[in-house]
Amino acid sequence: MNFRYKLQQFLYGRYIFYGIDLLTKILAITCITLSVINLFLASFIVYIIETVLFILMFLRLFSKNIPARQQENQKDLNLFNKFKNLFTLSRRRYNDRQTHIYKKCPHCAVMLRLPKRKGEHTVNCPRCKNNFKVKVR
Repeated sequence: MNFRYKLQQFLYGRYIFYGIDLLTKILAITCITLSVINLFLASFIVYIIETVLFILMFLRLFSKNIPARQQENQKDLNLFNKFKNLFTLSRRRYNDRQTHIYKKCPHCAVMLRLPKRKGEHTVNCPRCKNNFKVKVR
């Protein structure tokens, strides 16, 4: 038997066989960053943290408890998407600050993008179909 076949048999049924997920990428980037930082600091504490994260990354990769790792990955993706959406909305609000305003619907709390026209307007929420008043200065 060749080495490639033996390696494939070893990895079969382990989490790494399905690919590298977001948390593993974050752990790898953190380990590399801490390694570079530790080149300049030469701190034993940074070395210990780096080693623990490295071991945790490999324990996740070679785990046979695939449903638990997928569940962890889904939680991480949900958290990552919340931050990503927050920054995307902030960037859109900043870019649209001259032409549009953003208001939350008081009924369903969805963020609405409205044209910036002075005066008091009645807005119909596209999600919950409720009307509410908006005053633009």
